[in-house]
Amino acid sequence: MTSTESVDLGKLDDGEITTTLADRIKQFILEEGLAPGDMIPPETELGAHLGVSRSSVREAIRSLAALDIVEVHHGTGTRVGNLDLTPMVQNLLFRSEVRPGDAVSSLREVVDVRLTLDLGQAENVVASLTGTHDKTLHRLANEIEELGNRGENFEIQDRDFHGRIVPRTAGHLINDLMQAFFDVHTTLLHELDVPADEEFHETLAAHEAMLCAAEAGDLDAYRDAVLSHYQPLVRALESWDEMSWV
Repeated sequence: MTSTESVDLGKLDDGEITTTLADRIKQFILEEGLAPGDMIPPETELGAHLGVSRSSVREAIRSLAALDIVEVHHGTGTRVGNLDLTPMVQNLLFRSEVRPGDAVSSLREVVDVRLTLDLGQAENVVASLTGTHDKTLHRLANEIEELGNRGENFEIQDRDFHGRIVPRTAGHLINDLMQAFFDVHTTLLHELDVPADEEFHETLAAHEAMLCAAEAGDLDAYRDAVLSHYQPLVRALESWDEMSWV
């Protein structure tokens, strides 16, 4: 094991000790080259390595587990976590609950972020799909439109479509961000129960339009389809916000 930078813990309070140890454990994970799913040494061994008590290590591990940086499996030990964005999603949703009057504003901001991400990845999407015919994406686009037009839930297909259309080459962070904001978006939409815009069919049809434009290599048409995808919701939010003041 490699050494970690020592800190005079005697000068820190309990909260500062936990934070400092958590940082040192994260540094240990990096120094050891541990990947998601890899085992972390037992608390006693890790405490000896860091020069601290087992109880101090346990508190630091708990703080890291709350952030999904590590996963504690009772009986089998602690592993490096999947490092997803679940904590960010939970924090964004909790913020809207704490400030319920800002829920519509929060949803509007989330829609803006999703639109920015989708438009920002437009070139990557078109470059990866030009000249192809992705049967899975076409199936999902068709299911979204059919289910939506029947008034049935299509959230699973919608999430899968948006998760697949952006290429893996965009990077884990971009893909994780897009999925995270999709989850916040759909959760807030359900909680607010925003009435659908009368042109909601534009959102449904936009999935197939996005896909066809990308496969045809038409970047401008792809961007137009992305805008069409969000426009009915933007109008619905504006109308809902106006009605809430009446």
